[in-house]
Amino acid sequence: MLQWIHDQFKGWSLRQLLLQTLNFFMIIGSVFMLWKGWSLFVNSESPIVVVLSESMEPAFQRGDLLFLSMPNEPIRVGDITVFKIKGREVPIVHRVLTVHDEIETGKQYILTKGDNNPGDDRVLYNHNQMWIHREDVIGKVQGFLPYAGMVTIIMNDYPQLKFALLGVLGLLVVFQRE
Repeated sequence: MLQWIHDQFKGWSLRQLLLQTLNFFMIIGSVFMLWKGWSLFVNSESPIVVVLSESMEPAFQRGDLLFLSMPNEPIRVGDITVFKIKGREVPIVHRVLTVHDEIETGKQYILTKGDNNPGDDRVLYNHNQMWIHREDVIGKVQGFLPYAGMVTIIMNDYPQLKFALLGVLGLLVVFQRE
């Protein structure tokens, strides 16, 4: 293994190696900057999510990639929202079933349901929680790309594949001589 690494770097100066490493980190940094820029543009902390379950079939299938934004208008019945429940990391993609607007405070009380689920989402909410609020919503679905998120699901199901792919990509960047 060491001989193979030595053969790969034969003729390289330390400067070339550092430039290739810097190039790798610039690519990673650019991806993060694009993500943050897109988040600011669409006003959503997570502008893209992957559907992880069958609860929204037939509207969305497992593995669909959803594009989100958070417009300033109120949430309405029928909107497909992505929301987070306090204390849980994975966001939920479900349709708004009922909305109650409190006039005095301007607060919205929202009840959601998965299209493929028999009942509303109160069983998914925290104990004694009957509604979610607008602050729990991270975005409304604006569009989707069918099955484009399957890569994410596969990477989460097989984490060793994720590290192998990242390692191969890193090696390609480092060994690229252009």
